[in-house]
Amino acid sequence: MGIAVLSGVIDSLKPAGHVFAEKWESHTPGTLTPTGPPDASVPTSFIACVSREDSAARLRTIFAALGPMGAGVSVHASQNVAAVQAADVVLLCCKPQLAHTILSETGMKEALGGKLLISILAGVTMTQLEGWVLPSTKVIRAMPNTPCKIREGMTTISALPPSPNVDLDRAIILKIFSSIGRCRFLDEKHFDACTALSGSGPAFACIFLEAMADGGVMMGLPRAEALELAAQTLQGTARMVFQGGAHPAQIKDAVTTPGGCTIAGLLAMEDGRVRSTIARAIQVATERASELGQPVKK
Repeated sequence: MGIAVLSGVIDSLKPAGHVFAEKWESHTPGTLTPTGPPDASVPTSFIACVSREDSAARLRTIFAALGPMGAGVSVHASQNVAAVQAADVVLLCCKPQLAHTILSETGMKEALGGKLLISILAGVTMTQLEGWVLPSTKVIRAMPNTPCKIREGMTTISALPPSPNVDLDRAIILKIFSSIGRCRFLDEKHFDACTALSGSGPAFACIFLEAMADGGVMMGLPRAEALELAAQTLQGTARMVFQGGAHPAQIKDAVTTPGGCTIAGLLAMEDGRVRSTIARAIQVATERASELGQPVKK
């Protein structure tokens, strides 16, 4: 997810003409080609941290493929504290069970003091995060999903803590997440359901998409064409909901003519309990999300 978010943000800033060439080691300002007054909410450099050097090498290759901006991302292994010290905004993207270990590293609390910490960890609550950092650290939760990589993501964001710079913090958060798709502020109590619906949702959608393509192949369509038809059909239908304001049931009823092929297919899906199975998948995934950030019982 960290790669998806960072890749999406970098891609979204390309039209602005920014070149992220700042070197972490020297803190020398990088090359910028601004199109107007400086915007404090726009990031001007990025640092990516991983635990192993082989992962760092892989990330450098991934970011280099994004062009000059991606090549300017500083990637480092096992240097979390130094990276946080050099940053203004910190995005925590580790596995939920590793959060306490990372935030408890020597010097980490002090490095995070007064900074904005954005956690995208499933199941790790605000109360837990705030207990691991200094009171001056501004902690929020965000739940993006993998389509952020192509700027079609969906991110839910918790309420911002009060601070003298709350307007700037809000602008930074919106700049990051609205640039890579849609974002919406929601109470933290909804985050486990958001994790299941939006975070896990792409996997569920791909099962449905793949099944549609398989059905096309079964009826004689070439695999590539069946997949294209299924993908574009789902994408177009989703846009009708968002851009056209139509309710899914309205679209379904408009397609379903009396005695036609659509109603025959819908009844077959109802026989297979497709609707309840998908809804149950969200329920089960929500319950599992609530367990991810909790201590393992021995």
